[in-house]
Amino acid sequence: MYAFETQIRVRYGETDQMGYVYYGNYPLYYEVARTEMLRSLGLSYAQMEQEGIFLPVRSLEVRYMEAARYDDLLTVKVMLKELPGVRIHFYYELYNEWQTLLNTGETVLVFVDAHTRKPRKAPQSLLSALGKKWEIK
Repeated sequence: MYAFETQIRVRYGETDQMGYVYYGNYPLYYEVARTEMLRSLGLSYAQMEQEGIFLPVRSLEVRYMEAARYDDLLTVKVMLKELPGVRIHFYYELYNEWQTLLNTGETVLVFVDAHTRKPRKAPQSLLSALGKKWEIK
């Protein structure tokens, strides 16, 4: 398993009239966490795209427990519980400053060859980077 955390401050434009985070913004927070997780491994989406690999989202699941509010400092925890193959499955937990679990979610992305548009295996650079950080639970 590999877990990574990042923090995001809720901006006014991400909230509705009541000051709650608009429900459609949670997947954007997931994307920030995924991107930063890759950076923590020494990789990036841009680098993979330059290598001819795309990562479209296959599925998204969001579960809401409590609302995040304007100006909350959120901790977004993103986890990989299994090594990627053709797919990579991310799990998310969002907490506020008081460590209240607000939201959980999952996304599954597929590694796709940019030229053929066919699924392909995860790049070796990602597997090697994860292998150095992987914790057996």
